[in-house]
Amino acid sequence: MGRTLLSLVGLLFLSCHASITGAKKGVTVEAKGAKLHAKYRDPKQPIDVRIQDLLGKMTLEEKVGQMAQLERQNLTADIIKNYFIGSILSGGGSSPKKNANVEDWVDMVNNFQNAALLTRLGIPMIYGIDAVHGHNNVVNATIFPHNVGLGVTRDPLLVKKIGAATALEVRATGIPYAFAPCIAICRDPRWGRCYESYSEDHVIVQEMTQIIEGLQGEVKTDMKGMPYVLGKKKVAACAKHYVGDGGTVKGINENNTIVDQAGLFGTHMPAYLNSLAKGVATIMASYSSINGVKMHANRDLLTGFLKEKLGFKGFIISDWEGIDRITYPPHSNYTYSIQASILAGVDMVMIPYNYTEFINGLIDLVKKNVIPMSRIDDAVTRILRVKFATGLFENPLVDYSLINKVGCMKHRTLAREAVRKSLVLLKNGKPGKPPVLPLPKNANKILVAGTHSHNLGYQCGGWTIEWQGVSGNNWTAAGTTILNAIKATVDKSTQVTYRKNPGKNFFKKNNFDYAIVVVGEVPYAETRGDSQNLTIPDPGPNIIQNACKAIKCVVVLISGRPVVIEPYLDTMDALVAAWLPGSEGQGVSDVLFGDYGFTGKLARTWFKRPDQLPMNHGDPNYDPLFPFGFGLETKPTTQHNKRIEL
Repeated sequence: MGRTLLSLVGLLFLSCHASITGAKKGVTVEAKGAKLHAKYRDPKQPIDVRIQDLLGKMTLEEKVGQMAQLERQNLTADIIKNYFIGSILSGGGSSPKKNANVEDWVDMVNNFQNAALLTRLGIPMIYGIDAVHGHNNVVNATIFPHNVGLGVTRDPLLVKKIGAATALEVRATGIPYAFAPCIAICRDPRWGRCYESYSEDHVIVQEMTQIIEGLQGEVKTDMKGMPYVLGKKKVAACAKHYVGDGGTVKGINENNTIVDQAGLFGTHMPAYLNSLAKGVATIMASYSSINGVKMHANRDLLTGFLKEKLGFKGFIISDWEGIDRITYPPHSNYTYSIQASILAGVDMVMIPYNYTEFINGLIDLVKKNVIPMSRIDDAVTRILRVKFATGLFENPLVDYSLINKVGCMKHRTLAREAVRKSLVLLKNGKPGKPPVLPLPKNANKILVAGTHSHNLGYQCGGWTIEWQGVSGNNWTAAGTTILNAIKATVDKSTQVTYRKNPGKNFFKKNNFDYAIVVVGEVPYAETRGDSQNLTIPDPGPNIIQNACKAIKCVVVLISGRPVVIEPYLDTMDALVAAWLPGSEGQGVSDVLFGDYGFTGKLARTWFKRPDQLPMNHGDPNYDPLFPFGFGLETKPTTQHNKRIEL
């Protein structure tokens, strides 16, 4: 999307102003049982009428409970009922039990929901989860490529379909709310969350906000600016992390983003305008700061710009213990953190454990008139609006009718297509020699080597089963490693030898036609994944050198960002950036062997040395190893061009 369309979107939102509504003073709380005849229970009533009716019946304690989001661990039905908890989440790796199946997830969510429905007013809770590349907390779910690879595809329709597939798998487990998409503009690959960013370029990220329509459904023209969730197979989405999270100094997570107005509103903000146009239900505040002001306490940007100027009517949610980080050290003055975040415009607080301190602290601040009741009513109005839009009041409980959608073949086929389109061919042949790719399927003997060639956990990266990711293949009964994909692709007569870490002497004893070397980064997520050197972990470099100096070799690099590769580039015959492809390794093999051609173009600049960072296209003295938009192409040797329809 260019600047002209961006301006039109901006003008659209400037005409929409958020209305702050509140309960009328003096309204008495209705008696238990009267809720059955209340207007808020009537789906024929307009949403705003239902909100006002319910808000007028709520006590301060019930309102504050709606603003609290707790982690499912150690949460009980009594806590939900006694504190009127409005939302629950699963953090990374938090599941009903180890290797939980889909039925276990449904049962858990329904048990919590039943507790919420037994409260005085029967307000359903909303359950949220980080489904950032598929339903990645759930065993055997379809794991799509991370955003860093999807940006390469330049295919918003594909990403929209991925959103729809993800929504269906999330809903199958009884969950109506996904903390996705991440629309950060990663300007420095040293950031450990860079793989959650589609691109360094805001135009690509704006295009990829089409995923919101996949997650939530396509917004009606008269609903722009409103939270919008269409039907039982869609989820409420969450654009994150507002705003500037990808521009921190040295790519350090939760750090300060130093930016002028042109950079903030011209680079980091545009994708949020697109997200609002698509009716995104919620927005998550960033841990990071803008010019020294913590986003969780930034009233100008949370309330002044997002709510008042742009007219956003959904709710703003904090990040995990996000309000704690307002002070340093974290949680050192929690009363101030509550006050600063709520007054700034945070509506729902991801506590996630310390609920009594938050709830009691917020109630006390309201009673002391430090936080006005109008601010509480605004927050609860927004939360209720999303709950009504999601259909929770009409359908709070779920059944097993969608469980066969989790990891279904249709979704895996879509993921395989996404893998193919996300691959970038960076090198294909040495000077004066013919291209190496596509590889012949009928070779006599080939070697598949490397730490990442037979490891689904490494293929998927962070935010898979666990927060920081996992290693190995035992966590899923589904999915295909790159090794197994190669074995399934080559001729039956071709001998495939696998070695995780072959030494120099190994090649002297064997005669291979060629080698496919698959190495890269080990899984990580934010903070732990921050890196100032961006090197390939050992033994990756040695495997490249040993194989590529001995025989013809193709290197497939698994990583969440560009890494240091220049020292080894000359030894390689071909180099493929596969990013973090997810569960469907067959998509890599499809392109290596020519069933499909390479089409991907870099959505990130590939640096030569880390001391060049940050470096993005358009910068002065731009001197990359591979520039933004680079990608060699090959033609398929066979035709497989059918699109996957959802």
